[in-house]
Amino acid sequence: MTLSKPVILCVSFLWCFLSASAAKKQPNIVLIMIDDASWECFGSYGAVDYETPHIDKLASKGLQFDHCYSTPICTTSRVKLMTGQYNFRNYTHFGYLNPRDKTFGHLLQDAGYRTAIAGKWQLNGLYHDAPDSLDKTRPLKAGFHESLLWQVTTGKSVNAGGGERYWNAPLEHNGETISRETNWGKYGPDLFTDFVCDFIERNQEDPFFVYYPMVLVHDVFVPTPDTIGDTPMEEANKMPKEPHLRKKHFVDMVNYMDKLVGRIVNQVEALGLAKDTLIMLTADNGTDTKITSNWNDMELQGGKGGTTDRGTHVPFIAYWKGKTPQGVVSKDLIEFTDFYPTIAAAAGIKLGPTDPIDGISFYPQLVGEAGLKREWQLNHYQPYWGPMPGQYIRDRDYKLYRDGRFIHVSKDLFEERDMSSTTDSDALAAKEQLGAILFQIPDVVEGNGNVVEKHRPVYPGIQRLVEESE
Repeated sequence: MTLSKPVILCVSFLWCFLSASAAKKQPNIVLIMIDDASWECFGSYGAVDYETPHIDKLASKGLQFDHCYSTPICTTSRVKLMTGQYNFRNYTHFGYLNPRDKTFGHLLQDAGYRTAIAGKWQLNGLYHDAPDSLDKTRPLKAGFHESLLWQVTTGKSVNAGGGERYWNAPLEHNGETISRETNWGKYGPDLFTDFVCDFIERNQEDPFFVYYPMVLVHDVFVPTPDTIGDTPMEEANKMPKEPHLRKKHFVDMVNYMDKLVGRIVNQVEALGLAKDTLIMLTADNGTDTKITSNWNDMELQGGKGGTTDRGTHVPFIAYWKGKTPQGVVSKDLIEFTDFYPTIAAAAGIKLGPTDPIDGISFYPQLVGEAGLKREWQLNHYQPYWGPMPGQYIRDRDYKLYRDGRFIHVSKDLFEERDMSSTTDSDALAAKEQLGAILFQIPDVVEGNGNVVEKHRPVYPGIQRLVEESE
């Protein structure tokens, strides 16, 4: 049978429509990482002192994980998250991401995504004067088409062109400097969120990836736009000396951070993109040690910098309308190496020889399937910055440190009871299984050494620690 010209045109149009629809099957991905706020700061996790209605709503609509683990400080977590590698493979200096490392930005950029990063960078290597540490285009070279960031080539010194991340923040936009004077009277977190919302709107026709490592709620603890009142701009970034005022500002900052998360979620929904967008929210490490919070009627001092749960246990919520189970709380173990393979799976990207080997994709859990569950979580923590190093491996119940300490962590949040001499058969079995994995990697080195030391050891060639049969 010979098709007439109108039928041919109709078929051709239908083919183009179906092809375009197929191309759009790659979901948009928005990954938000809060700075210095652990699980005790969020209502859906049992917080008492804070109001986080937008994040709580996100959890009620999506999937909340009760066992997500970062590292104890920002850079170690960011390097681990962005590259999908344990820190013994590629972390050498605080404030540094090796420009040779492949990130999830590169991964998605190569797959046709439009990519953007906003918020805190602090990865050029300024603290140890790394080669090309003053290269303003480093975030773009790390796999992002667009960027609006704090601390790319300047620190906090106002005399050197830097400054704080909050009021009058000096920023760099796609490699171009925006001075404190230009941003005078403006609030940095608002500018980052405006950028993210604008990027989403401009790129709604194509698959996009937004990575938003927020600057909130890191110290200094200062007023937000909701509480600034008539405070002079010259005083706006000064942290009060009184502990009760610091806590008040911190509470206000958590509440304002929640409002900004709500703005991004609302933007996705207002543009009709909720069914096409995976939104993930986590935090980089525990809460600042200067802050004590009421959680489930328990007073918890922040544990940032330490290897207890208060330093490494972070919130993680995922929402993808029509895909993620609604209002479900998962007990599955998640760690920061897992985000890279999960993002790849969500985008339909098959990992290759240039991709990391450490993580386990939790994409099946995001779409309501069982998936390959992680049996343990590993933390190799050699910060080379202030806090002392440490190394542990854990499952949901037990935690084994490299120095031999053994904690029933599900029953001992403050890690006050060392069970290394236990005779309990279940505990001994867990200890043996965890130790068999832990002792396959190099130990941390005591102390921090010279902060500006140029060369430090990494061990990229260690085999994959996860058994394929797990």
